[in-house]
Amino acid sequence: MSVCGLAGCKSALPPTPLEQLNTQQMQGHAVFQARCAQCHYDRKDKPLHGPPMLGLFKRPTLPSGAPANDERVTATILHGHGLMPAMGNTMNQQDIEDLLTYLHTL
Repeated sequence: MSVCGLAGCKSALPPTPLEQLNTQQMQGHAVFQARCAQCHYDRKDKPLHGPPMLGLFKRPTLPSGAPANDERVTATILHGHGLMPAMGNTMNQQDIEDLLTYLHTL
């Protein structure tokens, strides 16, 4: 048995290819590029200025230790966390919903 088999590792599924995203997911990708890409990678599993978003909802917790769910990710977007600034005044509800939908494809 491999080390991953013993340790319970699982390989992460790759993100949904951009050409397979639906309209809302593509809108979320556009929001990510405009608001998040300067600090976070979406399709690479390495940090930029902030943690990578690849597999964000495939993990049990966020880098902060909070549960990886829509509620906690939304709170982080709206109110910020650590070095991440609050984005609540710069994003509308539709942008946030589209962004969450996109993040679920990663």
